[in-house]
This record gives sequence, structure tokens and C-alpha cells, in this order.
Amino acid sequence: MSGVLIAVAALLALAAVFGAVLGFASEKFKVEGDPIVDQIDSLLPQTQCGQCGHPGCRPYAEAIAEGEEHNRCPPGGQDTVVALSELLGREELTLDDEGAEDANVAKVAYIREDECIGCTKCIQACPVDAIVGAAKLMHTVIVDECTGCDLCVEPCPVDCIDMLEVKPTLQTWGWQRPAGIGERPDSRIEVVNL
Repeated sequence: MSGVLIAVAALLALAAVFGAVLGFASEKFKVEGDPIVDQIDSLLPQTQCGQCGHPGCRPYAEAIAEGEEHNRCPPGGQDTVVALSELLGREELTLDDEGAEDANVAKVAYIREDECIGCTKCIQACPVDAIVGAAKLMHTVIVDECTGCDLCVEPCPVDCIDMLEVKPTLQTWGWQRPAGIGERPDSRIEVVNL
């Protein structure tokens, strides 16, 4: 019995020593992140869709911090480009929607459920887990979670996923931003009282 207690005590002592060493090492060798990369990353939509040409939002944030253009995020839209311009103090660019059809039009995936074979390939491709279903059963899209990144369409072997335009409702409708916001007029407009 005393041999078991000695073994347990020895293991506890080793665990405490190794825990202390690991704790010290984690503080001593901590790698500090670039705060501007963290700020850029927080503005990106975190869809990890890869439409910008990078494998995810964090690598794109690092590339932006190193000088790459900040207008290649279709899921984030023009609002993200504007926010990044303000953060970085760079010129406000227009969204580079090359390769992303109608990037300014909000879209959502729609699965034609009667054609779905339940292969789960769309679930695996969705970066935000907006598709639910099980193997060999019907799948569906959680519309409120879908970012419209279009990554689920290509892997579908039966081509039962469509990207549909999101029609504005009373809850989602808003005024279009007028062209020229933030620009200074070339000439003053005279107001005439009639």
C-alpha cells in the first residue's frame, strides 16, 4: 500500500514540476502578435471562404498589414473596405469583385431538398456551419448564418444548391448610400429663396 502512495506522490510531484516548467516557458517564450493584424482581422467577416486568395481571414489580415490591397473580401462587402480604409488611413477603394459575381448583391445558398442525396460535401465546405443535415439525409441552409460565400455550390455532386438573391424585407431594407459620400463638391451650390 505504501508503494502505491509513493508512486502517486511521485507522479503528482512530477506533474507539478512539469506544469511549472511549461507555465514558465509559455510566459518566457510568448510570441506577441501584431496589434494591427488583430484589428484588421476583427473587421473581416471571419467566413474563411478564401475568395480573397488567402486560406482564411487571418492570413489575409497579415497580407493587408504588409501592404496588400484591402478590397478583396466579397463577403465583407464595401462596408468592410470602408472600415479597413479608415483603420489603415489608406485611400478608400471599391470592392474588387473580380471572380465574385454581383458581390454587392446579398446572396444566400438554397438547397433543393428533394434533389439532395445527403452526401455532406456541402456541410464540409461551409466555413460558417450554415448547412445542417446528416449523411444520407436531406440538408438545409440556416439562412441567417449563410454569408453567401458560394463555397458549397461546387462540391455538390448533384448540383442541387443555388445561390439566391436575398430580397429586402421591412427589417433589412435600408437607404442606398448616395454616390459621392465623403467627396467634396467642386463648386458651392447657391440656395435661392423663392
